[in-house]
Amino acid sequence: MSEESRYILMLAAVTFGVTVLLRALPFLLFGTGRKCPAAVTRIGGFLSPAAIAMLVVYCFCSAYQERDFAAAGAGIPEAAAALVTVGLQLWRRNPLLSICCGTAVYMAAVQRIF
Repeated sequence: MSEESRYILMLAAVTFGVTVLLRALPFLLFGTGRKCPAAVTRIGGFLSPAAIAMLVVYCFCSAYQERDFAAAGAGIPEAAAALVTVGLQLWRRNPLLSICCGTAVYMAAVQRIF
């Protein structure tokens, strides 16, 4: 086995171990029937929406930096994807459907499929 192969295998093993530990940690800490601390419950109430908001801001900032918004049609893929995502989420209340359809609309618009 080459040195590069060993490095990649060790990297995959460490990544796997850290992922399993992070996934199992809440069950190890709170799985014995103990009540979750109030601070954890409070943080859990706003952490997901805050993370999604951060990703939306990052997405639009990244798109703004990569494109010339003075050009005709600039920003249409992002706006169309955002409208589809928000519209589907408000209508169906299904995050997986909303995200997948919004992503499909964005990719189709960027590739100029429609």
